[in-house]
Amino acid sequence: MDQAQGAIDAARAAGADRYATGEYTAATQSLQLANDAVGQRDYRLALNHALESREHAQNAAREAANTHARIRGEVERSMSEIATLLGEANSRIAAAEKGRTPRRAIADARRTLMQVHDDLQKAGAAMQRDDYLAAQPVLNGIKERIVGVLASLQTPPPAQSSRRRR
Repeated sequence: MDQAQGAIDAARAAGADRYATGEYTAATQSLQLANDAVGQRDYRLALNHALESREHAQNAAREAANTHARIRGEVERSMSEIATLLGEANSRIAAAEKGRTPRRAIADARRTLMQVHDDLQKAGAAMQRDDYLAAQPVLNGIKERIVGVLASLQTPPPAQSSRRRR
């Protein structure tokens, strides 16, 4: 039972309570069943539950490490893609200011990019805390918003003359 508790503590330290909740919950429930069995003086059942608990906890620790690494990779990839899109959006705004793009479209684009910047600050703060689960939903939809800004700032085709050629 001590080994099972130690494995649960190690799994919790690895983030299993957040990244592998199913296995972690199974481990804690099995340990509780082991404690209940000891209370009923059924030591064989207690041993079985304790072994099961330890196995679940070890699986939870492995699953948590894998899931954490996967989510971290996804978040870092998203941040990189967003940085590239932001650079393109800022260039497009600068070009739009020199062109014939309506001021309102430029103002709307800037407002959207300010909101994106605020969301990126939140995601960056979560990443600093090593909380990639919190950063991931913040980043959802940011790329689409930047792509929308890019689309709204596309240079319009040159106006056609209303005169007809003969």
